[in-house]
Amino acid sequence: MCSAEQNPDHSLETRLTELIGRGYRFIHPRDDEGNVAAVVGIRVHGSVIDVVRLNAEDDVVASRVPADETDILAPRTMLWRCRGTVDVVLNELLALDDQYGAGRARPMRGCWVSDQDGRSKWLAAAS
Repeated sequence: MCSAEQNPDHSLETRLTELIGRGYRFIHPRDDEGNVAAVVGIRVHGSVIDVVRLNAEDDVVASRVPADETDILAPRTMLWRCRGTVDVVLNELLALDDQYGAGRARPMRGCWVSDQDGRSKWLAAAS
């Protein structure tokens, strides 16, 4: 489902900065020893949630799921998915249409909440 070519003019830092500018929030899940296991970016917009997980430069996966999906890291329903190298996946993610799902479902509402350990979690509004 992904087909973007590598773009040597855009560094990883530039792409991540662009994702942050588009509203992605990043979390850094850790393993039992406290080492960063991955870098995960999440953006809730309209009636969808976009997720990107960077495990390594050659192991990146991104997906778009409905906003009512209960487990965004292991979704039952995916509207779009791309897996590959950091260059290919981030290029595809940045090329996605932001208007997907506009008017198809009620927009997801909620807010980001931080805990005492500095981690953030999206909490959906009850209604």
